Amino acid sequence: MIPLVKQYLDSLDTASVPDARKALLQPLADYIWMQVASGAVARLTFICTHNSRRSHLAQLWAAAAAQYCGVGPLACFSGGTEVTACNPRAIAALSRAGVQAQAITAGENPVYLLLYAHGVNPLVAFSKVYDQAPNPQTKFAAIMTCSDAEENCPFIPGAEQRFSIAYEDPKAFDGTPEEEAGYDARCRQIATEMLWLFQQV
Repeated sequence: MIPLVKQYLDSLDTASVPDARKALLQPLADYIWMQVASGAVARLTFICTHNSRRSHLAQLWAAAAAQYCGVGPLACFSGGTEVTACNPRAIAALSRAGVQAQAITAGENPVYLLLYAHGVNPLVAFSKVYDQAPNPQTKFAAIMTCSDAEENCPFIPGAEQRFSIAYEDPKAFDGTPEEEAGYDARCRQIATEMLWLFQQV
């Protein structure tokens, strides 16, 4: 792994994950274990309304935590119910956590490469609808990371199972003195919970 990402994961306290959150995470851990045990690739698509912040953070930290814990084969994706843009504040929070982020296109919906480990392909981050390429069309788990997507998208075609693991939107901190700290806190919460999740697999 990239040393700074490993240091970040080393620093996380998974004992701090509340029991109520563990109850939400454990069924997903069980799903991943079943997929891996059967020799299948565990495909996880993290979904929030705009595919802008939380779904990208969860996608990255799920992939990194799986690598850190030696769980695989696994493929992580993200999508939304509508297209906006991958928010640069979320990318900045990942960069502060040690992830190597590079914008490879410009425009209203830029594409970022997110590298968390050597020897693996970087994640390609941009805003897209959950069923848009390169996301899988069948045989995947849909993980709803926001309550709006949960309510507005009650059926995800092709998903084998659906899980609700919602996070508060760090967008609430945009333009405030607490912006950086708010994004870092949400990034750390998601990383900690993804690490706990893969420790159970």
